[in-house]
Amino acid sequence: MKESARYVKVVEWSDEDQCYVGSCPGLFLGGCHGDDERDVFEELCVIVEETIDLYHADGKPLPPPTSGCDLANRLHDVA
Repeated sequence: MKESARYVKVVEWSDEDQCYVGSCPGLFLGGCHGDDERDVFEELCVIVEETIDLYHADGKPLPPPTSGCDLANRLHDVA
């Protein structure tokens, strides 16, 4: 299993930006955006891999994983 699989990746439509926005809560702020949902997800996956590589290159520990933490329901409870 890739380390990136330990992190939830979210792609959602933004009415404000009129495009899809990809993010990886818990690993980094920001993300990527675009007009095609699938392309945004693919770009997000690359960014997650690159971010993990940067953590390793800098000798920093990775943040706690977000997958398997029922993040969607926890976010729903906040809203």
